[in-house]
Amino acid sequence: MSLIEQIIARAKSNKQRIVLPEAEEERTLIAADKVLEQDIADLILIGNPQKVAALAKEKGLTHLDKATLIDPENCEKSEEYAQLLAELRKKKGMTIEQARELVKNPLYLGCMIIKTEGADGQISGALSTTGDTLRPALQIIKTAPGITCVSGAMLMITETPQYGENGVMVFADVAVTPMPDANQLGQIAVCTAQTARSVAGFADPRVAMCSFSTKGSAKHEVVDKVVEATKIAKELDPTLKIDGELQADAALVPSVGAKKAPGSEIAGKANVLVFPNLEVGNISYKLVQRLGNAVALGPILQGIARPVNDLSRGCSVEDIVNLVAITACQAMDAKKL
Repeated sequence: MSLIEQIIARAKSNKQRIVLPEAEEERTLIAADKVLEQDIADLILIGNPQKVAALAKEKGLTHLDKATLIDPENCEKSEEYAQLLAELRKKKGMTIEQARELVKNPLYLGCMIIKTEGADGQISGALSTTGDTLRPALQIIKTAPGITCVSGAMLMITETPQYGENGVMVFADVAVTPMPDANQLGQIAVCTAQTARSVAGFADPRVAMCSFSTKGSAKHEVVDKVVEATKIAKELDPTLKIDGELQADAALVPSVGAKKAPGSEIAGKANVLVFPNLEVGNISYKLVQRLGNAVALGPILQGIARPVNDLSRGCSVEDIVNLVAITACQAMDAKKL
C-alpha cells in the first residue's frame, strides 16, 4: 500500500468534517464528488447553490447530495458568526458591520464554522492565494497551544528505501516562515514531528536539525541558532527524539553519523529533516524531487490550532482529494492536543 493509500485509509477510519470554501470551482467540485464517493470525509461545501447545482449537472457529479452545502450570502448562522468575529477582532478595531461583510467571504465563513466546532479542517487555494487562505485562519482559529508560527512540511517519497521510513522523509519548513529565530525553529521541529506521526504515519519520528556543521565542526551564529532551537524543541516536547546540529549526511547515513556524531540516537537514522530557514528547505526539497525523482506531497501547513491547508492554483483533482485526506489525518491529531 502506497503512502497516500495509507493516508486515505486512515482518513476513512475516522471521518472528519472538512470545509471546501471554493465549491463553485470546477476541480474542487469534482474532487468533492470523489471524496464523497470514496467515503474519505464528510464535506461542507460553500458556494452559491444554483451555481454548484449547474456545475454538478454539467459534470455528471452524482454524490454531492451527501455534502452539506452552505450559501455564503444566505447562511442562517451569519449573524452569530459576525458577532463572534467582531468580538475576536475588536482589539484590532473591527466593527460589527465589517464582520457581517467578512462572514460572507467563503474563506472566513469556513474558519468561523471550524471555530464554532461545526467542522474540523479547511482546504482552499485552487482560486485563492496563500495569504488569503492563511489570513482568516490566523485571525479566527489561531495557532496551536505553545506555537506562535506557522510552517509548511513536505512529505518526500524517495526511491532510496535505506533512508527515512522505507524512503519516506518529512522536510520543513518549505513554505511559510523565511527566517525563523531559534524559538520559531524549535516550534517547527515539534510541529513537523506531529505531522510525521499524524500524516506520514511514523510511529517513531526522529528529527535532525540540519546545518552545515555537525556537533561543533564549524562555528557561526547560524549554527548557534540551530543548537539553541534543538534545546527549545526538547523543552517544548521532552518526549521528542531530536538532535542537532547535524549535516545532512550525518543525519541520514549510518556510517557517517557514527563518525561525525558518535552516541547520537538520531544521526544516521533521521526520518524528519528540519532546515535552518525557508530558503534552504525550499531548495532542498525541490532538488530531491527533481534530481532524485522523488514524489513531493504538500506543503502541509502546520502550527494552526485546526488544520487549514493551501492548494496550488495549478492543482489537479487528485491533489485536492489527497489534501482532503491529509487534512483529515491532521484533524484527528489536533483533537488530541
